[in-house]
Amino acid sequence: MLKLFRNLEKKDFFIILLVITLVIFSVYLDLKLPEYMSEITMLVQTSTSTMKEILIAGGYMMLCAIGSFLCVVITGFFTSLLSARFSRSIRKKVFEKVENFGFSEMKKFKTSSLITRTTNDVTQIEMLLAIGLQFIVKSPIMAIWALMKIIGKSNELSMITGIGVIIMVITNLYIIKKVSPRFEKMQKLTDQMNDVTRENITGIRVIRAFNAEKYQEKRFEEVNEDLTSTQLSNFKTFAIMDPIMTSVMHFQSLGIYFVGAYLIMNAGMMEKMTLFSNMVVFSSYGLQVIMSFLMLTMIFMILPRAQVSANRIGEVLEEEITVTSGTFQGKTNEKGTIRFEHVSFKYPDADEYVLQDISFEVKQGETVAFIGSTGSGKSTLINLIPRFYDVTEGNIYVDGVDVKEYDLSTLHNKIGYVPQRAVMFTGSIQENVSYGDNGKKKPTKEEIQKAIEVAQAKEFVEKTEDKLDSHIARGGTNISGGQKQRLAIARAIARDPEIYIFDDSFSALDYQTDAKLRQELKKHTKEATNVIVAQRIGTILQADKIIVLEKGTCVGQGTHQELFKDCEIYREIALSQLSEEELKHA
Repeated sequence: MLKLFRNLEKKDFFIILLVITLVIFSVYLDLKLPEYMSEITMLVQTSTSTMKEILIAGGYMMLCAIGSFLCVVITGFFTSLLSARFSRSIRKKVFEKVENFGFSEMKKFKTSSLITRTTNDVTQIEMLLAIGLQFIVKSPIMAIWALMKIIGKSNELSMITGIGVIIMVITNLYIIKKVSPRFEKMQKLTDQMNDVTRENITGIRVIRAFNAEKYQEKRFEEVNEDLTSTQLSNFKTFAIMDPIMTSVMHFQSLGIYFVGAYLIMNAGMMEKMTLFSNMVVFSSYGLQVIMSFLMLTMIFMILPRAQVSANRIGEVLEEEITVTSGTFQGKTNEKGTIRFEHVSFKYPDADEYVLQDISFEVKQGETVAFIGSTGSGKSTLINLIPRFYDVTEGNIYVDGVDVKEYDLSTLHNKIGYVPQRAVMFTGSIQENVSYGDNGKKKPTKEEIQKAIEVAQAKEFVEKTEDKLDSHIARGGTNISGGQKQRLAIARAIARDPEIYIFDDSFSALDYQTDAKLRQELKKHTKEATNVIVAQRIGTILQADKIIVLEKGTCVGQGTHQELFKDCEIYREIALSQLSEEELKHA
């Protein structure tokens, strides 16, 4: 947790120092009250005292109470300010860290877990700062200071207070031991709850189509029941604190008055007034000590969970990024070239290679296509170009420079990437097509319209009420899969990159739209390099180079005609989709 607090700014430390000062002053004022009460008690019993003296002592008591109240209010304001600023800073750092995660890091942390860590876990630390900072400083100072004021005044009354302190210490230690492991479990169960809820919402169509509502309800109920039972166990443990504290408080007061009465009864006349005054002071200070332990209990309710949350946030912030940015941002001698040299790759913590000894070269303006059976490594291969993963062995060069040497922004600005699953963001059609930073100027409205036209999306965009300003819901849930795919292609075109990467990006299009799109795309991107992953043989027939993958290895390279003649695997794939006559005249 201390590592997280390193994120505090300099002005935050001044706020903490101010809070500590105000808390100490507040404790001082609170502990002065019993002294003035004792003084008033002595004045009332002294025949020579005057009303003025009693009123002056009472006035000081009033000033102490008002001063303590103002200190508490000001302290509350500054701790709230500090906690809000700190939580904002931590949320920002967690988000920025996740933004820099590679695919391997994203697989390590579930989406639901990252959401919990960015929200619920940060809230736990915010609560600790807002409430705990006051109590962590105030409770030990008040307890020790109050004990110092009463120790030595009466051994009998000090012993009663000491017994109360011992009981409270044992109770607090027991509570800490019992609840600390459960808080870690609670945060993990919160992750699971988010995971199940997120799956249920995301897959609602499939759930309804397969009548799986009862199954999903059961899954949710199991996680919900585990979380509830864990919370109940914690609350039951904390519940013992209230009766114990109340009992200790009342029995301590009763013991002080009982022993005090006995001592007064057996004391001389002059000692009776001193003993009675001590009894009042002990009763007040004893109450302050018990209240200090009550505050400690509240801290122990917050601290274990905040500690668990801090560790979970620390795991994200300290996670080592596997794909780090290089430094190269300059101009290259080549443009739009890609070269793989003996590239092999396996996923982190995996034993088997997904790709083995892949070598090929693509020049500017050429189209290279990858085809193969499901799981042959096509998508994995093209994901190595923008460095979503780093190669395990070998090298990849873009424009003659190793991709590991590129500044990531510079590398990504050379690429127009269309993923397998088209992703739409909340906003307008125009905002989705012009999304991101291409390292140049933002595309103009005319360029966006041109990109939409090339992507064969003009027809459906023109039919919408607000045209380019038409609203796209989160995830593109208000448009079809084919429309999403065409807008994703338009987004890449509007970027005007050197290299286009299409990861099976035409699968949701009908054959006619697919053919038109490829025809227009070829005209528009004639100076750019095209990298295509496809399942349809018709999509890649005109490619300059087709690479056939089988179980992560390259089993054939060449044009359609060459592969159809010499590569048996390619021939099987082609004949499974088109007739031999169609393929010969392709």
